[in-house]
Amino acid sequence: MSDWLLLVLSCALLGVGVGFLAGLLGIGGGLIIVPILSSILLHFEILPAEQVVIVAIATSLASILFTSTSAAIAHHKNGNVPWGLAPWVMTGVALGALISGFMAALLPDKIVRLVFAVSVVLIALKMLYSSTKSDVSTQDKMPNKGLLTIFTTIIGGLSAMIGIGGGALLVPLLTYFSLDMKKAIGCASACGIVIALFGSIGYISSGSAYFSLEDGFAGFVYLPALLGIVCTSWFMAPIGAKSTQHLPVSIIKKLFAALLLVMAAKMMLS
Repeated sequence: MSDWLLLVLSCALLGVGVGFLAGLLGIGGGLIIVPILSSILLHFEILPAEQVVIVAIATSLASILFTSTSAAIAHHKNGNVPWGLAPWVMTGVALGALISGFMAALLPDKIVRLVFAVSVVLIALKMLYSSTKSDVSTQDKMPNKGLLTIFTTIIGGLSAMIGIGGGALLVPLLTYFSLDMKKAIGCASACGIVIALFGSIGYISSGSAYFSLEDGFAGFVYLPALLGIVCTSWFMAPIGAKSTQHLPVSIIKKLFAALLLVMAAKMMLS
C-alpha cells in the first residue's frame, strides 16, 4: 500500500472522531485535527518540519468548512440555530478569521505552536469547569449587537490562528450571555462555516508563495489530507448532532478536556 493511500486512510479515521465531536459539542474539530495531523505529516515527511503546524492548521480550517456545514444543517433541522442572533456573530468571526489567515505566514512556527498549546489548555480547563455546572448559564444578558460583533471578531481571529471552528470559544461566550446550550452549539456550528471559509481564503492566499497545486497543496492546505478527513467527517457530524439529545454532554466534556490537555502537552514537547 502506498504512503499516499496510507496518509489518506489515516486522515479518514481522524475524520470519524472529528465529525462526531463537531456535531456533539459544536466544535469544528481543529483542536483534534491540528496535533494529530501534524504527527501524520511528520511521519510521512510530506514537508519541512518547520512548516508542519501551519499546514495542519490551514488544512484543519478547510476541513471544518465541510464538517461545520454538515453539523449546522443538522442543528438547523432540529431548530437549534438562533438565526436572529447568528448574522451578527458571523460578521465578527468572518472579519477576525480573514485577518488572521492573511497574517499566518508572518508568524514563526514556535509562536504558532505556543499560541495553539496555550489556547487548548485554557479551553480544556474551561470545559472541565463548565462541565461541573448547569448547561445553561444565566450570568448576564446578551450585549448589544455592536459589542457582540467585537467579541466575536476576537474569537474569529484566534480560532483561525489555531485552526479551529470557534465552537470551543463561542459556546462558553454565548452560554455566559444566557443563550441555551443547544442553541449556542447550533450557532457555533453555523459560525464555524464562516471562520473556516474566510480563514481558508487567507491561508490559501498567503501560502501560495510556498507550495504549489502540483505538489498537492492549495496554499497552505494539503489536499490529500483534506480529502481523507472530509470523506468521513461529513457523515459523522449529523450523528453527533443527534446524539446531543441522548448522551451526557457534561461527562463527554470532561473526557474531551482531558484529551486536549494530553495533546497540548505532546505538541509542545514534540
